[in-house]
Amino acid sequence: MTHTSKSLTTLALQKFFQSFWGVISLVVILILSLLSIFAFFIIPDKTENANQMNVSINSKAPGFKVLMLTIPNPDKKSKTFSEYFIGEKLAHTQIPILSYSFKDDKLVYTEYSDDVNLVMQKEVNLSAFMGLSQADIIKNNIKQQYFILGTDKYGRDLFSRLVLGSRISLAIGFVAVFISLLVGIFFGALAGYFGGKIDAVIMWMVNIIWSIPTLLLVIAITLALGKGFWQIFIAVGLTMWVEVARVIRGQIMSEKQAQYVTAARALGFSDFRIITKHILPNCMAPVIVISAANFASAILMESGLSFLGLGAQPPISSWGGMIKDHYSYIILGKAYMAMLPGLAMCIFVLAFMLIGNTLRDVLDVKN
Repeated sequence: MTHTSKSLTTLALQKFFQSFWGVISLVVILILSLLSIFAFFIIPDKTENANQMNVSINSKAPGFKVLMLTIPNPDKKSKTFSEYFIGEKLAHTQIPILSYSFKDDKLVYTEYSDDVNLVMQKEVNLSAFMGLSQADIIKNNIKQQYFILGTDKYGRDLFSRLVLGSRISLAIGFVAVFISLLVGIFFGALAGYFGGKIDAVIMWMVNIIWSIPTLLLVIAITLALGKGFWQIFIAVGLTMWVEVARVIRGQIMSEKQAQYVTAARALGFSDFRIITKHILPNCMAPVIVISAANFASAILMESGLSFLGLGAQPPISSWGGMIKDHYSYIILGKAYMAMLPGLAMCIFVLAFMLIGNTLRDVLDVKN
């Protein structure tokens, strides 16, 4: 009878897929990631940042339907490949209408309004439709538009904005975790391996940063770098490296006493090679767990800053910004406008925390 040994990676994967909550969390993260990447293949609003505004249909309830007249933009050319992922910069004009009719060479329409006293009739020349016949205009440019989650206070499609908001959360998570790993592993490895004065200086710096409330530190860095998309990513990443550095330092201080490190020194290997090729690969299990927790923390941090107006700036869609725009609607009978982005954020953060807990159990050599 033959006995086939399994690698540690295979055993870890088997243990991971035996965990119910780990698999569920992974599926949720994959679904949200695919939704964010291929958002413009799914969402109704194809404009950049899903920023098609129609104030006449603001704050409509989920399931709202309206007849939408689309007037082509003469400057818009055929759709480029990049617009399938970043949206259309030169969008067509969309006008919600109640009714329409053709009169000579003009299209006469009645603009949508909840107040019958404000209903207005307007007209547009058929030449604006680039030579389309009346039948083609009715078929291609006048359609019933359905808003699954309704509209926000600016008349934008809430579902489109909600889906695009996941892009900011994913981006802030990946960039912040990458920066925290890059800085944290570098300083943690130096402190743990060399010790002495280098360790004292680095740990002094770590303790100083650790003592400052994270939100205040992020706000200070954001104000120093300026408001913007990438500034907030860097600011969040620069506040998360201290935990990584402390863990790496402790792991390396333990591992550098091992026999394989002594053997590597005896063979004349450089300190850089010993750290990168021998010690660090044996220290990555706790770092992976911390990264999952930092990913969730980065999402919450960005949302909090966007709520304060220091995060992603309008018209970029972010869950924190959506909550900021609509939190006053909670007492106006439309709490869902603020609760939907909050719920999406909770699901995303919970998924990363659960997958982090699962990885902790899977990578624990004692189990």
